[in-house]
Amino acid sequence: MKIAVVGTGYVGLVAGTCFSDTGNEVICVDNDQRKIDRLNKGEIPIYEPGLEEMIKRNTLQERLSFSTDIATAVKNSEIIFIAVGTPPDEDGSADLKYVLQVAQSIGKHINGFKVIVDKSTVPIGTADLVTKEIARHSDESFAVVSNPEFLKEGAAISDFMRPDRVVIGSNNERASEIMRNLYAPFVRTGKPIIVMDIRSAELTKYAANSLLATKISFMNEIANLCEVVGANVDMVRKGIGSDARIGPYFIFPGTGYGGSCFPKDVKAIIKTAADNNAKLQILEAVESVNKKQKTILYKKIESYFKGDLKGKTFAMWGLAFKPKTDDMREAPAIDLINALAATGAKIQGHDPEANDEARRIFGDRVGKEITLFNKRYDALNNADALIIMTEWNEFREPDFYLVKDMLKSAAIFDGRNIYNPERMQKFEIDYFSIGRSSTN
Repeated sequence: MKIAVVGTGYVGLVAGTCFSDTGNEVICVDNDQRKIDRLNKGEIPIYEPGLEEMIKRNTLQERLSFSTDIATAVKNSEIIFIAVGTPPDEDGSADLKYVLQVAQSIGKHINGFKVIVDKSTVPIGTADLVTKEIARHSDESFAVVSNPEFLKEGAAISDFMRPDRVVIGSNNERASEIMRNLYAPFVRTGKPIIVMDIRSAELTKYAANSLLATKISFMNEIANLCEVVGANVDMVRKGIGSDARIGPYFIFPGTGYGGSCFPKDVKAIIKTAADNNAKLQILEAVESVNKKQKTILYKKIESYFKGDLKGKTFAMWGLAFKPKTDDMREAPAIDLINALAATGAKIQGHDPEANDEARRIFGDRVGKEITLFNKRYDALNNADALIIMTEWNEFREPDFYLVKDMLKSAAIFDGRNIYNPERMQKFEIDYFSIGRSSTN
């Protein structure tokens, strides 16, 4: 099939590349000339394991290309994916201006029946808006479908190539059949392609992410209760995770969820409910719990140093919101850095992939309030304590004797529970985690 993917962000780039890997001819379009030039040179703008190799393989075979020419892409494609950003407005609703701009371009250049696919995470009713916008500029026949993505950053290639399910929202049988054929190579193991009405598909993505966010916030609440009553959240997690109705996933406590999906999608579905005179009390609580959870580690640090943080220096391992990505959107590390810097403390940060993104986010604060290091141990020099914010594998087994020797205070604040408290006690390290007894 001939496919156009408009938008070369995380979703668009992964989707376009994976479609090309099954033999389709894919052109990825973006209005950012600099990004397209980089992609044509083989430079990948995001970090995702396996993506660079897949892009190189398919561009070499001329199945995958990159362009700023949306007119040619629309005319030469059977299926057009809209995968541009939908950033949240101040009220939490998704901003659809980029989606509708693409719809307008499609309407101006459409030259026959096309399947237009909403791949971006969009509010309920977006397909109707896209349909109206295209129809304003053309009398050609087309069908708009919803095809939400369910990719985990750090495992996106595997998730796309071997999905748990494919959700297609369509009111047009011709478009449904085209989409079934497109996804057939990805579900040969028997995983379902679920075709439903468009609005149900649009809501499915928000519902899925909101439920996962709920599990995280619920577990963080339980972790905080564990500390109060003297229980161990690791044991509680194992006890409930073995229940098949609950499962072991998304019940690890920490410093709150972040990233590009959960915070944005929870806000958006709450706003959608409010716009329809409904109230989602559980999700409002989820959002509130998550906001509070991002302050938990700061309070532990402040208590340990008896409120005297001015002039202190903290090493921070991990800046991305999760491992195997350079994404720092809504990352708990940002909140903690801002809170510590507000007291006059300084941060020495290291992340295997997110240092460049941190430089972009913190701008001229880098080199003043925060210094970034390419090696983990370099961040420990002259630091008063170590903070763990992302559970990268390379942080799991450091030389604890060296860590203790380099720190002014033998203290570790672990926001991801990657170390064993009893083991830290043997090293005589004051250790603070989430939902477990401290060792100081």
